[in-house]
Amino acid sequence: MARISVPPEPGVEKPLRADARRNREKVMAAARAAFAEHGSEAQMDDVARRAMVGVGTVYRHFPTKEALFVALLEDTFARIAERSRDALEHDDPWEAFAGLMWDAAESLAGDRAFAEAMQADLSMEPCPGQLELAEITAELMTRAQAAGSMRPDAVLDDVPMVMCGIGAANARKHAFSAAWRRHLAIVLDGLRARPDCTPLPD
Repeated sequence: MARISVPPEPGVEKPLRADARRNREKVMAAARAAFAEHGSEAQMDDVARRAMVGVGTVYRHFPTKEALFVALLEDTFARIAERSRDALEHDDPWEAFAGLMWDAAESLAGDRAFAEAMQADLSMEPCPGQLELAEITAELMTRAQAAGSMRPDAVLDDVPMVMCGIGAANARKHAFSAAWRRHLAIVLDGLRARPDCTPLPD
């Protein structure tokens, strides 16, 4: 997948009119379905057909396919981060962390574009949802390690690599449909603290 670079737009964005906002929401919903199914191969014309708007409307909101793709990634991270806040209220630190991982993996399994993005080299600044998700994940890992339920040498950077593996497992055409579930279960088992666990290599 090609490297994506989307510079921030200068100035403060003006609020959209009601009809423009509705069209943008329709385009986003259609693009989410198109990219989830076809990944980066999805085309703007297909998005316009699904949204039942002219392709010019799509381009008015998103000047390039890459800009639309990045907007979808930001929206996906925001949705996962929003759901993950509940994990902070869970009494069991390990179950809270594992629940977050299963939720994120479910998103990857059903979204080809998101899975591709997790494996691609994207030159985009972390979006607010991504940053919030990282903060929540780090907090859950700290709690689990303090409770003695997660191996002490696990670090936050392990999580994106695990998610890349989930995306790869899901993308393999010859793999059975639940391959990612088996993969994640094995990884989570390896992250559990055990008296005899071998330290992870640096």
